Amino acid sequence: MKALAPGTVIFHRHRGYGVITHVNLLTGWISARFGSEARTLDLNLSTDDVQHADGEAILFRRAPPDRMPHARLMAMVRALHQAGYEKLYLYSWPKPSGLHWRWHLFTGQRDWMQRPWREGWYGSGAEYNVNPVMGWGDLPGATTDELVTALARFDPQGLAQALGRDEDHSAWFEGACKLLLPGYMYSLNMERPGAGAWQDGPPVPVVPVRASLPAYDGPALGWPPGWAGLWTRAHVMPAPPIDITGERKLREPS
Repeated sequence: MKALAPGTVIFHRHRGYGVITHVNLLTGWISARFGSEARTLDLNLSTDDVQHADGEAILFRRAPPDRMPHARLMAMVRALHQAGYEKLYLYSWPKPSGLHWRWHLFTGQRDWMQRPWREGWYGSGAEYNVNPVMGWGDLPGATTDELVTALARFDPQGLAQALGRDEDHSAWFEGACKLLLPGYMYSLNMERPGAGAWQDGPPVPVVPVRASLPAYDGPALGWPPGWAGLWTRAHVMPAPPIDITGERKLREPS
């Protein structure tokens, strides 16, 4: 199936040709304009017989898609490590609300706290839900090789800085990929609510990338090289939200 994104021209049997303005691949709904700039129509990809402009049917995949891109990013970083770009690092951490996980790729010197920011090398699961691209010219559903190619074309100077050896980190990352892919990702978040130095830290938090997956119960994942000593207080995950009744409930991040 062709990729779906805002701006895609579609055909509807009752409305004719239109343009997609919003896509939610988690629910299978899209919004589209049909002749009016001020008015949109919500369509369900499973039942409304929406087609591409050339007549190809759009069939919504009923299996839940990844709600965040981290597993795909891990596979891409793994492939680049194997190609000799070992100075490429993936930092993942939750937003303060705990509802979405952010990601940040960086290259060069491995400095988790002072990592450089390059346009297109960071993003959020919140953005990915409605527009499932990384932001460097890739297409929704791109394979690992296609993601690598798109990144190299988007920022060859930035990727060149990842060329080199970092055997400790690449070994840790390879182990993380073997444990977690394809359904889980790691979080390197370290909140600091209490006092005291961080001595024996807990395992790295692991989060499923699809809502249908159970909580991770595999082997514990240790922290990456260079992490110990960066923090002086205990690690905790974001606090669960409080509902309108005042009772605290756990809600799985999305």
